[in-house]
Amino acid sequence: MSFHYPFRACAVLAMAALAAAAVVPAPARAQTANAALGDARADAPKSEAVKSEAARPAGAPPAGAGSTAAVQHNPAQKGIAARAVDKVRDIFARVPCLPPKGAGKSMGSLPHVANRLIAGQPVMIIAFGSSSTQGYGSSAPEFNYPNRLAAQLKRQYPTSDITVLNRGKGGEDAPEMMRRLQAEVIDMKPDLVIWQVGTNAVLRNLDQAETARLVDEGIARIQAAGSDVVLVDSQYSPAVNAKSEGNSRMMKLLGKVAELRKIGVFPRFEVMRDWHEKQAIPVEEFIISDGLHMSDWGYACFAQLLGDDIIKSVGQIKLGIAVPSDVRAYRPM
Repeated sequence: MSFHYPFRACAVLAMAALAAAAVVPAPARAQTANAALGDARADAPKSEAVKSEAARPAGAPPAGAGSTAAVQHNPAQKGIAARAVDKVRDIFARVPCLPPKGAGKSMGSLPHVANRLIAGQPVMIIAFGSSSTQGYGSSAPEFNYPNRLAAQLKRQYPTSDITVLNRGKGGEDAPEMMRRLQAEVIDMKPDLVIWQVGTNAVLRNLDQAETARLVDEGIARIQAAGSDVVLVDSQYSPAVNAKSEGNSRMMKLLGKVAELRKIGVFPRFEVMRDWHEKQAIPVEEFIISDGLHMSDWGYACFAQLLGDDIIKSVGQIKLGIAVPSDVRAYRPM
């Protein structure tokens, strides 16, 4: 089953846009339009509200910690913005990004981020993890999840100074990440750390109890430095599903750590499984040919749903709504 909507190659661009709008459900059309307009504003030369680090291009060999890359404003910027808008519009026209049904709970409280936004202070977010944070599989750096998340937060908080740093390094799991935690995360004094971890431990048959212990230690250090933390679990993909028993055990261990530390978990595995099993989206729409890493659409939809949860959590605090500390994640089941 394919969700690619047919377009005539000879049709003019305007007709293609109308055709896309006609076949996408109303909520998805609005969502697509918002994403496209937001991206145009995100890349506009006069706007510097969010600075997002560009990850290493897809397929490049993993390197050490990336450096911050602010948007460089030049005469070609408008063309770059236009191309980005067209690409994102195409991504969501082919397969609309819809949240899992029944996903009503927030992933928990993010007090440091919320309080800084309320006070009008700069906010720094660090995306920490391995290749799916780095962006392996995306067609360009702007389509990895940290950059897509930055664009979404910019749309939501246009007057805020929000920086999203990509600290993903392909091939790593908890042992390697712990060695660079201090210099590349804690020393940056982030307000929020989004930590994607555990998949490589499953794929390599590492000691999962030791992995969980290291993650617990890392979270404790991040919290002691005054940062909010959100964990991101494994991706639903053929390579991970082939290790289903180990993956289930790893996710349970991470869930226990999150419960102990009273932090949020974004249930990426369940969200992606919902795409396939309940929304009938073919796996090849969100996973590339290596059977593990996400496509442009996969990264974009993951970032959007993660961003929605962050925005909801921050909004509840800004409105004075008490969020129970044991609410760690929404459950799409």
